[in-house]
Formats: sequence, C-alpha cells, structure tokens
Amino acid sequence: MIRVAIIEDDDIIRKQIIDLLAQADGFRCVGGYGNAEDAMDDIPVKTPDVVLMDINLPGASGIECTRELKIKMPGLLIVMLTVYEEASKIFRSLQAGAVGYLLKYTSPDEILKAIKEVVSGGSPMSSQIARKVIQTFHNEPNNKNSVLELLSTREEQILDLLSKGYFYKEIAAELFISVDTVHNHIRKIYEKLHVHSRTEAVVKYLKK
Repeated sequence: MIRVAIIEDDDIIRKQIIDLLAQADGFRCVGGYGNAEDAMDDIPVKTPDVVLMDINLPGASGIECTRELKIKMPGLLIVMLTVYEEASKIFRSLQAGAVGYLLKYTSPDEILKAIKEVVSGGSPMSSQIARKVIQTFHNEPNNKNSVLELLSTREEQILDLLSKGYFYKEIAAELFISVDTVHNHIRKIYEKLHVHSRTEAVVKYLKK
C-alpha cells in the first residue's frame, strides 16, 4: 500500500486526486491540503510515502513547502503536479528536493503509474518537462569551461598542475613562485570552487 498525500489549493482537483487514490488498488490517501502551511504541520505526522505537490499555493509556494518538508523528512518522495512548464520553476523544484515533475493534464492512469515509478526509484516527468531539462543541459557550457571562468590564469595553471599529480613544491618550482604563494592560490581556488580538498578541486576541474 503506497501512502500518498496531495497538496493542491484547487478544491476540485484535490478531490479528484483523492478519489482517484481511493478507487485505485494499492494506494491510500493519507492527507489532502489546500495550503503549504497545513501540509508542513501535518505531513510529518501522517508520514506518507509520496507527496503530490502543486507550485502555486496561497501563502508559501509548493517549492518552499518541498524544501521544508525535505529538511524534516529527507526520505520523503515529492512529485510536483503543476501547470507550470518554465525551466526556472522546474529546476527550483528539483533543487528543493522534488524527484518528479508532472503537468496537471497528465491522465489519471499516468499519475498512478508515476507514483509507482517514484517509489521504485524512478524520477517521473511529463515528456515536455523531460525535453526542457535535456535542452537546458545541452545549452550549458561544459563544466570545465564554467570552472575556468571562475579562476585567474595563475589559479588555472596551478589547478592544471594539481590535476597532473604535481606536489606543492613542484608547482612552486615549475611556476617560479614560493610554496607559500602556491598555498595562497590553492586556498582561493577552494573558495571559488566551493570545495575542501585537492581531490574535490581536481575532480571539478576535470569533469565535463
């Protein structure tokens, strides 16, 4: 039995989803909410397996609600069910912790299928949404180029030598600078790349 909660401010749509779950084998609706605030208070008590989440809610948005619920319940599976197709809302939802993104005109059978899929470890998305995600990644510069944009020429040189296995003393000798200067550059590299070790910095530099 998959326990599901629905957060949707449209009373008609919310009731339709609740009725769909009630009539389907293997599903149980444990809560229906018209706003994020009620959901954030009650869902940690009801402990559903999956939450269907609208974005446009009175008060806190569905994205904010997703973020707060994931803090309280890291294992909770949240699928956005919304009319919004904008890339910014898709990625903000995924960054907040959603594992799926469906459009509201998704058929009832597909909604049930998506719930089963997410419980099985999948990330269901409407086809239009999946296409937008793919297009966004295709349009982004590769990660290495993005990393290089953050670094000075000297920092790039040092990171390149780090990636080749050079030790700090060897880098200093290669670039005719002091070891202390190498340390200072590496500290700045860590800050710019938001990493905490040589390995993390090199992985981020080499990854495309």
